[in-house]
Amino acid sequence: MSRIMDLAIAIAHVGANAKMTPPLEAVNAFSHFFVDGALDVSRLDERDGGCTRRELLLRALLLNAVLDQGPDIAGVRDLMVRSINKFYEDEIRIFHTPLDFFKEINVAVNEIWSAHERVKAARAAQWAEENQSTASKYNLYMDNTKQTLNYAVFRWGVPLALPYLLSQSSDELRRPTALLDYMESYPSAEEMSRGVKDHELFGLGKAIGDKACHLFAKWMVSTFNLSRINESSWGEYSYEVPFDSNAGRVLWRTGYLLALSDIEAYRKAQVVQPAAGKGGTDYIRVTNLRGMAVSGQVDEEVRNAYKVLCVGHLRSHKNAPRKIEIQRFQHPILYLNKQRVSDFDDGLIEIGRNYCYNHENPDCAGCPINQHCQGYQSDRSLITGYRT
Repeated sequence: MSRIMDLAIAIAHVGANAKMTPPLEAVNAFSHFFVDGALDVSRLDERDGGCTRRELLLRALLLNAVLDQGPDIAGVRDLMVRSINKFYEDEIRIFHTPLDFFKEINVAVNEIWSAHERVKAARAAQWAEENQSTASKYNLYMDNTKQTLNYAVFRWGVPLALPYLLSQSSDELRRPTALLDYMESYPSAEEMSRGVKDHELFGLGKAIGDKACHLFAKWMVSTFNLSRINESSWGEYSYEVPFDSNAGRVLWRTGYLLALSDIEAYRKAQVVQPAAGKGGTDYIRVTNLRGMAVSGQVDEEVRNAYKVLCVGHLRSHKNAPRKIEIQRFQHPILYLNKQRVSDFDDGLIEIGRNYCYNHENPDCAGCPINQHCQGYQSDRSLITGYRT
């Protein structure tokens, strides 16, 4: 167990020095919110048009979280910035007045398509080389769709419709912070992340994944500090790590996941799907981890910290939970060692994108955590036999 604790801390150290934040400062409508590249937090509650700066940034982050589910993070963010800047040039103020997006849907669809073509021309070759693929397969629309209208209305339209709907549902005085008020009505950032997807009236449903919901919580609470609530339930340990394919690949290859349960349990839960990966490899679907329990002994200190976090920070339990869930196991380790959950996630992204490539020849020699990696140190099959 000590090896896994050292590994989790090492990943957080990588993330502390490799932030991968949404480029909100590159959005022309928000450029005056930043001073020398840093968000001016002293002015977040000032009005900018009909909303506060805090509210506008939150609206942008919700859209970014939905779009960030695409296969190339850098490309998705470039697409988003290009499109948004062009919208505002054309007086389509999608964050200040979300209804503009729907009124000018013909313009929006064409601008998104044009931006996608420009990003593809700039990034497809590099993406193909890194992923051992071909440039012609480069597509940021998700779900393997190629239809811009579907992407625009479903992936852009749904998160833009939410603040509009909320502003119509709230009283006049709350409209400048309609989305923020709604998000902070939940007892914790974790509960908010679930409500973003599942609320019967306001939930985004299939437009957003569990990973993206937690990514939104991370950006709101940790990256940009947009929450106004100064409580542990809206602090650094109040949301789950947004596990994605990068996280699954790193945590599998390093042996982290195998230290918490056995291969048969992962196969039963379809976290490991035999022969379903590229080239007949086993496929790792990390999102299927949800609800799986850590097997074997856990240090009492870690177990006690886990209870504190679930009850007082995540607010997912009223009483001490009976089991420790695998997707939350890093929380007590980070908490006890005064490391940030957001840094742990940033570390997984940094390692997964730049070293632990999704093929059999990743850059293990250059990886900053290779001394902790079981796949590199002793069991190469963890790298060659699995894909995400």
